[in-house]
Amino acid sequence: MRVVYLGTPEFAVPPLEALAAAPDIELLGVICQPDRQAGRGLERREPAVKTAAARLGLPLLQPERIKADEAQAWLEQRRPEALAVVAYGQILPRRVFELPRWGAINAHASLLPRYRGAAPIQWALVRGETVTGVTTMRIEAGLDSGPILMQRELAVAPDETAPELSRRLAPLAAELLLETLRALAREAVVPRPQDAAQATLAPLLTKDDGLADWSQPARELYNRWRGFQPWPGLHTSFRGQPLQLIRVRPAASDAAAAPGTLALDGAQLAAACGSGALVLDEVRLAGRAAVAGAAFARGARLRPGERLGG
Repeated sequence: MRVVYLGTPEFAVPPLEALAAAPDIELLGVICQPDRQAGRGLERREPAVKTAAARLGLPLLQPERIKADEAQAWLEQRRPEALAVVAYGQILPRRVFELPRWGAINAHASLLPRYRGAAPIQWALVRGETVTGVTTMRIEAGLDSGPILMQRELAVAPDETAPELSRRLAPLAAELLLETLRALAREAVVPRPQDAAQATLAPLLTKDDGLADWSQPARELYNRWRGFQPWPGLHTSFRGQPLQLIRVRPAASDAAAAPGTLALDGAQLAAACGSGALVLDEVRLAGRAAVAGAAFARGARLRPGERLGG
């Protein structure tokens, strides 16, 4: 099968490598997002898929917009039978996803119709899911709403973070995408429509998503910390200054105090929540280095009843 690959971040590298190594897949080229400025120094960084494409010796296109005429012409010139899409980062226009015979096949990191959108891994963890997985679907005009081709489940560990889960899901996406393309070539897969009534959304993350609401239960706050690694993380304020919660975990015992109230017990600093408490193993005050929670409390000369948040 003649395939063009569309993907951008590290998650999309294992599927690209799997297609490149498959003897029955003719990989015609790769499309990824343009290089972007990132980090505190705003250095220009190339996407992980671009680096992988260069290593694999594959033709590469980085259009600012996939709907641009240059992207359409580039695709038409290569005459793909299918587009393989993994975390590309742009919505494909109809004239692109209808170009190949088999359409555009997306490997999405959730069990659709749950967690449609840009951040399915993160929101699945935030919502405390114990099982997630990968879905291959045919892209249509809609947000991850196309017919399902194949699915594979994966159990979620109770303390797993978004980067850890992503590293386990990426090889699964590679296997399922290759299996799906081969089944399509044999006409051995029957698409099935999604149940829109069961759909949930996984929108693009914002910094405000990581703001701690201390009225929530400790486990819910911990799940937000797990899901929002490495960005936006979980953050709050202390004496009016931003405080990043670098490492946290639910406390073994409850805390009979107002939400957000801090308590230092030996080497353990904890914040009371709506129910339970969250141990703050490592924190970072704005403009300072990260320190252990107990060291932070001692350095701040924590006063009885002092609270986090507004």
